[in-house]
Amino acid sequence: MFRFKQLLDAHLDELTVLLATENGKVLDEARGDVLKAIEVTECACATHYLMQGDTCMNVSDGYDTASYRQPLGVFAGIVPFNFPAMIPFGWIVPFCITTGNTLVLKAASLVPQTAMRMLELLQEAGLPAGVVNLVTCGRAEADLLLSHPDVRGVTFIGSTTVGRHIYATAAAHGKRVQALTEAKNHALVLKDCVLERSVKGIVNSTYGCAGQRCMALPVICVEDSIADAFIERLSFHARQLKIGPAYQPGSQLGPLVSATQKKWVTDWIAKGVQEGAKLVLDGRGAQVPGFENGYYVGPTIFDRVQPGMTVGDEEIFGPVTCIKRVRDFEHGLAIMNANRFGNGSCIYTASGRAAREFARRTEAGMVGVNVGIPVPFSIFPFSGHKDSFFGDLHTMGRDGVAFYTETKSVTSVWFTEEDARKAVSTWDGTLTR
Repeated sequence: MFRFKQLLDAHLDELTVLLATENGKVLDEARGDVLKAIEVTECACATHYLMQGDTCMNVSDGYDTASYRQPLGVFAGIVPFNFPAMIPFGWIVPFCITTGNTLVLKAASLVPQTAMRMLELLQEAGLPAGVVNLVTCGRAEADLLLSHPDVRGVTFIGSTTVGRHIYATAAAHGKRVQALTEAKNHALVLKDCVLERSVKGIVNSTYGCAGQRCMALPVICVEDSIADAFIERLSFHARQLKIGPAYQPGSQLGPLVSATQKKWVTDWIAKGVQEGAKLVLDGRGAQVPGFENGYYVGPTIFDRVQPGMTVGDEEIFGPVTCIKRVRDFEHGLAIMNANRFGNGSCIYTASGRAAREFARRTEAGMVGVNVGIPVPFSIFPFSGHKDSFFGDLHTMGRDGVAFYTETKSVTSVWFTEEDARKAVSTWDGTLTR
């Protein structure tokens, strides 16, 4: 793993361009994708520290007990298109194999090349044959992994509908499952926030990766007293983003991953209009000279999104922002917690008390205080809640190690033949501890 980390560093530029070219992320975003995989790989070099068990000497007279974490065997990983480096070779591969397991990785059909190249580098680093096995296939074939008797557990990242199916099917066959699914992350912007700084952070988190990430920030609950000013600044900065090919230096907003995804996003925009939300900024007409057939959708902003409008409640996975005007902290928090997803939530405020209350009472698993993308460092778990996660143990951190291992407790006692004879000669026929 140390050698693999060094190879990833050495091939960072190559992997960045490859990822940008097949996925559509602009170069800075693609580089961040690869860097996150490097970060987790670096953490996984210390997996043995996280695998330490517990011991107790003389737990009973002459008896000692020790617990160990041991690998389970074969795991399956089923990954999405949006993070071709970080998810397979960050969330799954490093902790799975450093805890002693093997892996069958089902690469994302739209973007398999980044994972293939990274596996080549892992093999170059000395990975034994058969430890990581990459396959390309469709959903029907991937379903075979959910019931195969040799597979002990499944890690899945994707839609909630498929995640429910995988969780139910694999668990019914006695397998461990961690299914990371959809999100509709909300931010609460209070009137005491540092407005300009908050808006810039929200632009980055909302429109980065063209909104195709589960930690995007597509819904903003903003106090009504500053809503007009907030929307004006958000629209201004969104219009400044340079739309262009992902691999072209200077591009800030790349294309969506496919024609199907573009249609999905533009259909959602049309639905938002139909539902009665106010379309402040329409990205459907985005054009890039020389790339007129590209899958581009520009930043889109809806204002006055009301409860019950699906555009503000369901995951769109595109550069679309929904503004929900709220009266105050309590009103905003109630709206946020009413959403069925609980991946991430953020608050923008200068109040320590409001921030503390928010962190305590929000129903999302990853919380940002004046932070728009609250993804934790890899020693902490990626801890989505509600319909954003199915399972018991999350990916990364101690949860990641626990998911890929099982605990064995060993109790031992040592005695001489003389001790044994004494025990037999004094035994009165009762069983004691």
